[in-house]
Amino acid sequence: MIASIVIGAAIFGYAAWAMVKFINKSKKGKCAACGIKDSCSSNCGVPPKIQ
Repeated sequence: MIASIVIGAAIFGYAAWAMVKFINKSKKGKCAACGIKDSCSSNCGVPPKIQ
């Protein structure tokens, strides 16, 4: 019984942690949260130059 409660709490705890992490990354925007943003050539966060 106690093992079931502990396993259930671990599953729900991990799910809550993953959801919070996902929401925080999504608030940063597409390119800010990307793992390869330093070597990416898409220039998402850079506004276009006005000439």
